[in-house]
Amino acid sequence: MDEKIRNKKLVNKDIHGKEYNKFLLIITLLIGSFVSVLNQTILSTALPHLMSYYNITASTVQWVTTSFMLTNAIMIPLTALLLEKFSTKKLFMLAMLIFGIGTMICAFSADFRMLLIGRIVQAIGAGIIMPLINTVLLLIFPPEKRGSAMGLYGLVVSFAPAIGPTLAGLIIDKLNWHYLFYLLIPIVILDLIFVFYFMKDIIAPKNPKIDVLSILLSTFGFGLMLYGLSSAGNKGWTDISVITSIIIGLIISVLFVWRQLKMEHPMLELGVFRSSTFTLTTIIGSILNIATAGAGIIVPIFLQSVLGKSAFTSGLVLLPGALILAVMMLVSGRLFDKYGAKKLAIPGLILLIVSSIPFTKLQSDTSVAYISFIYAFRYIGISLVIMPLQTAGMNDLPNKLLAHASAAVNMSKQVAGSLGSAVLITIMSNVAAANAPGKQLAKTNINLYKSGLLNTTLKGMNTTFWFVIGITVISLLVSFLLKDKQKNYLMNSDDMEQVI
Repeated sequence: MDEKIRNKKLVNKDIHGKEYNKFLLIITLLIGSFVSVLNQTILSTALPHLMSYYNITASTVQWVTTSFMLTNAIMIPLTALLLEKFSTKKLFMLAMLIFGIGTMICAFSADFRMLLIGRIVQAIGAGIIMPLINTVLLLIFPPEKRGSAMGLYGLVVSFAPAIGPTLAGLIIDKLNWHYLFYLLIPIVILDLIFVFYFMKDIIAPKNPKIDVLSILLSTFGFGLMLYGLSSAGNKGWTDISVITSIIIGLIISVLFVWRQLKMEHPMLELGVFRSSTFTLTTIIGSILNIATAGAGIIVPIFLQSVLGKSAFTSGLVLLPGALILAVMMLVSGRLFDKYGAKKLAIPGLILLIVSSIPFTKLQSDTSVAYISFIYAFRYIGISLVIMPLQTAGMNDLPNKLLAHASAAVNMSKQVAGSLGSAVLITIMSNVAAANAPGKQLAKTNINLYKSGLLNTTLKGMNTTFWFVIGITVISLLVSFLLKDKQKNYLMNSDDMEQVI
């Protein structure tokens, strides 16, 4: 193909009519998404080291991740407003700067309070970055090519958590946890340079009126509800702080929804749910988020608590599955462009159900290789569902609603993830407690007592996966309501140059 024609295919125009290179803009977006997602997973194996370093308890150190999640969740509903209020380039630059400042605070923190502040600042930036990237990627591609584009995006956001825990374990073993954040700083600087030169204004600003009451309702409503849900797994559903947070958060969230429906120009346009396709894909995606939390929570606990493996080894065991998910995201994106979401979701969910069954039969002598294999096999099914469903839902909406749809989807995922984690931990704990041997047995036969505790722990873990299978079956049934793809779009090699 002639070089001049080839370059022309890569040139597009922003909202000001100025030409830009789509390939370089995509690289800018992908670097931003990579460093943001990597930051979310890189601390997972570092928590025990932070406890020792700062001499704090497990409940205290969990705030490193809880504070990030809560702040990130609070920012998500605001992104639709911010995307319409500020130019795309300035907002992305500001978000990356905030994220970078938070990263530096974490890297050079002298005490735990400073580390916590750094994580909150990071979350403010990350809460803007991810929905912004999602919206821009959807806008720069027509609906028939979004599958491959979002598949590439999915590859990056899956690869980051794939290497995060393993990389963190290696760094902690050889150096110390500060280097986890030192590692992120040059990536942030690189992306800031790319943003300055290659990021363009893609979303036309509308200068909407800022409704302070909506912001307050969103912040306190979702913040309190997610705090309660995330605390329920550890404190229990009967804890007064958990019950109070969830109820008050839910009431305020309902008031937020009511206000958005009544406003002529809402902060978050909930009219996106008038689309049956968007509503169905969001429901299935949220249920799937709960289902995937099963392996993400239970398998590492099983590997470390039952099999006695290190955090680094656990990361290595889970690595093949995460890498398969990353690669399959790109494959599923191309398949979506050709066949649509329904023809991928149904076999993907069936595969997820079948591959979850072995996790209901975990034993103390289950081999690490077997766990790694079925975990990887499970993610083949997940990869066929996640990104195709989200893209199908977005494709059913006009471009002017994509920013609001991205915020709604991300918020739904946050709530589902928090709810799923709390429910799964509760099921595991309650089943184990209900079947635990009497403490008097420890006085008469300590070995039998320990064996009984191990068996009840395994029973609790196995039961959680029956719950996972149950809700996945619900997702499968809902997926039959999806519309079949009306047209088959085949991308030629020249079209793909705009995606990769």
